[in-house]
Amino acid sequence: MAVALPQSDQQDRLRVLATAVSVVSPADPVLARKLSREGLRIESELIQAGQKPAVSLMAGGRVDCSAALEFVENLPPASVAQAEPSLIGAVTRCPRQTLDPASRKLDAALEKKVEAPRAMMAAMMAQGMNSPWTQAHAEKAFSSLPDPKDSAAVAEDFAALYAGLASDLEKSLARKTGLELLGWLAKVEDSPRRSQAIRTASAAMQQSLGDQEYRQALESDAVANMLVRRPETGHSRSSTATKPGISVLAAMANSGRDQSDRLRALPAPQRAREAAAYGFASAQKGDKHQAARYFDMAFSAVDEAWEGRAASQTDAAALVQEVGEAAAQSGSLDALERAQRLHDSPAQAIAMLAVARVVASKGVIQ
Repeated sequence: MAVALPQSDQQDRLRVLATAVSVVSPADPVLARKLSREGLRIESELIQAGQKPAVSLMAGGRVDCSAALEFVENLPPASVAQAEPSLIGAVTRCPRQTLDPASRKLDAALEKKVEAPRAMMAAMMAQGMNSPWTQAHAEKAFSSLPDPKDSAAVAEDFAALYAGLASDLEKSLARKTGLELLGWLAKVEDSPRRSQAIRTASAAMQQSLGDQEYRQALESDAVANMLVRRPETGHSRSSTATKPGISVLAAMANSGRDQSDRLRALPAPQRAREAAAYGFASAQKGDKHQAARYFDMAFSAVDEAWEGRAASQTDAAALVQEVGEAAAQSGSLDALERAQRLHDSPAQAIAMLAVARVVASKGVIQ
């Protein structure tokens, strides 16, 4: 029923299919393969259209190796960045079939200055850190870094790539590539990710070269030396806010007092999570009426969060799944009815599948 619901947006359809495959795989492998094929087709179409898939069946290991090979062979080199999680999944899970064609795609992407550092790292690990391919591509990857003005989001990925390689590189190459990376990071916009990337890269370089050669390398490059030696700024500490929420244990402790007024004042995503936690806690204490009120509030907040997901950048699919599973733990039939009343069909489908996951794990309908 969930998969049959229409979704006009391909990203939403992919979310639904990925969730469905994870739920149905243990019970019906044939249906899972059918859903995987549709999902992989959508994943490939999104990538070729220049979009990054919201989820990846390839990365989740839900695709057989023959399909993974076909996916890699049909991937345009210019789309390697959008396909990075998919490539990592292919190379990691099906190296015998996909490593050579994936390596060729990465070669062609590098020639176009299209970088996918995490996929490159996965390919290097599969090829062997001391292999000629890995050594040659280590130098090429850091001599053709992308425009630093648009690369703050991937600064940590390149630092992680260098950290994974440095100890296996010949020292002169570790020095050269490390200085190239630090010089590039100096031009990247200041941010917590950039600060962490600098620390990661400089620590890996120091470990690879040893203290004396590391100091000499920095002294030979004024930009790198200034970048590493300068005092930490306020940006070096992560500014990511702690995700608001409440634990089920906290809800259990406070479930004797009606939280409805307080919950109504919360932003929709937080209201959905907390109301679901209080609903679960109330159900566990046998107060079905209060649990129903909380779950009604939680699903109403899900509708609101789903509608505003683009502006808030909320992972709405994960929120729907979390609330659906909490409700199903307390009564799967009631949860299914609430899921079917959600406004948007993708949210309905994901919530229904969340209920199905709980039912499958328990083997009973409540």
